[in-house]
Amino acid sequence: MNWPGGCSIGNWTGARRDGTFAAGTVIAKGVAQQMNPAGDFKSTPPFFVRSPARQRVPFVFNSPHSGSFYPARFLAMARLDRHAIRRSEDCFVDELFAGAVAQGAPLLAANFPRAYLDVNREPFELDPRMFAEPLPPHANTRSARVAGGLGTIPRLVGEGQEIYARKLPLAEAVGRIDVAYRPYHAELRRLVDRTRARFGAAVLVDCHSMPASVRVGETGLRPDFIIGDRFGASCSPALTDQAIGILASMGYTVAHNKPYAGGYITEHYGRPVLGVHALQIEINRGLYLDEANFSRRLGFDTLARDLARFVAEITALPVGHIEGRPLAAE
Repeated sequence: MNWPGGCSIGNWTGARRDGTFAAGTVIAKGVAQQMNPAGDFKSTPPFFVRSPARQRVPFVFNSPHSGSFYPARFLAMARLDRHAIRRSEDCFVDELFAGAVAQGAPLLAANFPRAYLDVNREPFELDPRMFAEPLPPHANTRSARVAGGLGTIPRLVGEGQEIYARKLPLAEAVGRIDVAYRPYHAELRRLVDRTRARFGAAVLVDCHSMPASVRVGETGLRPDFIIGDRFGASCSPALTDQAIGILASMGYTVAHNKPYAGGYITEHYGRPVLGVHALQIEINRGLYLDEANFSRRLGFDTLARDLARFVAEITALPVGHIEGRPLAAE
């Protein structure tokens, strides 16, 4: 749905559960200058896909939080400066996984930042404290992610820093969801469905980074990677074990599901019984990033090479192994 320029939704009586609106929905006046998310991406598209000339493997790679294009209108709404807002960014993760394309897999990545819109959430996982108007009935206002300030439109970044100085028009959230969230997931679904149709199975690898301060368990172990599969619900155990084993064989410390088991994307797309597997991979930023100034560390190139090797090895697995099925005898 394309929003008319300078309009915002002021009456939710026409709202459907999928976030679209029925004919006759009332359009409020007076907030035209505050809301026009469609204009945020006139010069830069909200996301991009890097595709091989021919897809050769049943894998799709996704980097939903590495976007670093901060629309001027968004920055003008924020009480924080651009540097502070970047604390939620998975810096350079799309670049670290760029080797996936050479192996024959597509890579989808956001240009918009996670602080602007988080596609690793439900479409209307919103905090009612953030908005000037009541939320629609279909909004999920009670999730743990909303309580933590990390809904579809995040309230916080970094160590509990509020992004906005004042409440937003509800139409701002709806506009961002319509302009960026829905097209992003439509493209991701297209890539996954096309892959499954072509190869008989599909593997979605959802790529993220985590702060260097993350520790696991009572021992305080600092993992280099965390592989999440929603405790076995989103991916075959055979594929999860392979992912962990490949990284461990390169000398990395790898945790499984704790403290990150996978977000909305892993949970929503991972359907092993239907031949679609989803893994989340978290990279410790201390391996490659100066978190104070968001610049690459000397270890960046080494990590990129190791991840290219990881991608090459995991995408070489036969479909039967991915599915956890025994391979047929020669």
